Amino acid sequence: MRFSPWLVVTVLILGPWTADGEAQTVRVVASLTDLKALTEAVGGELVEVDSLARGTQNIHDIDVRPSLMLKLRRADLFVRNGVGGDPWADPLLVGAHNTRIMPGNPGYVDASLGVAIIQPAGPIDRSRGDVHPEGDPHYTLDPANAAIVTANIVEGLKRVGPQHAALFDARRQEFLSRLDAGVARWQKNIEPLRGAKVVTYHETFNYLLRRFGLELGGVIEDRPGIPPSPAHLANLITTIKEQRIKVIAAEPYADQNIIELVARESGAKAIRLPSAVGGVKEADSYLALMENLVSALVRAFR
Repeated sequence: MRFSPWLVVTVLILGPWTADGEAQTVRVVASLTDLKALTEAVGGELVEVDSLARGTQNIHDIDVRPSLMLKLRRADLFVRNGVGGDPWADPLLVGAHNTRIMPGNPGYVDASLGVAIIQPAGPIDRSRGDVHPEGDPHYTLDPANAAIVTANIVEGLKRVGPQHAALFDARRQEFLSRLDAGVARWQKNIEPLRGAKVVTYHETFNYLLRRFGLELGGVIEDRPGIPPSPAHLANLITTIKEQRIKVIAAEPYADQNIIELVARESGAKAIRLPSAVGGVKEADSYLALMENLVSALVRAFR
């Protein structure tokens, strides 16, 4: 269904006002900052959104704290990453004592539903480190998945705020139009790099690399979630040299000393990439995150 541009303009001007002039907002808690940003993109002033994790954090290592339970206790809607990306949210949900946002109820959204998840290769066991049996949870780093994710979010918003259903749909269409324009620009800018290899610290950026035609050339971690051994680093440095890999991309929380060591010994250029909205100051929205990621990669290869 397509919405008139005039409806979008009306939505942006009027905001979350009901017929009697009283403002009503949906209180949303997202497990991760990407989901917070996407909820804000489709909800605008109709939603008040908080995130359990910060953009600079390792999402696999979030502490279960009473303050996070309190956020969930007050929520009308909970939007979670799923796919094993936020298992720490389960005890928080139990501790929040908010039946509205428990699985199976109207206020619960698994944003991963319908997304084509990258599956792990080979058998899954403890010897392989922190491998996710459900698949790679970093799916929001492929902008093409934003259409599916925002559809899941909007369906949840409609369940708890049905009076705003048309407005949520209109905002989503307006956001996807801007996203489509961004993807076209990003693909054009990064096209000269197609086929280039990138080494990462953790396997965070697989969706991003696949979307824009880049390849994963190696991983600094020995295994997912396991710090690298000297032997692993030596082999990786040899691979970088032999394959002439030019760029090492590391998340904000990655070990800076190890990154600098690999860059220095291999001759590759190390860059910090935000792994989520808020990972760097400039990545303060979903579109800004994707702009920052693509621009940083293009500059690094230059």
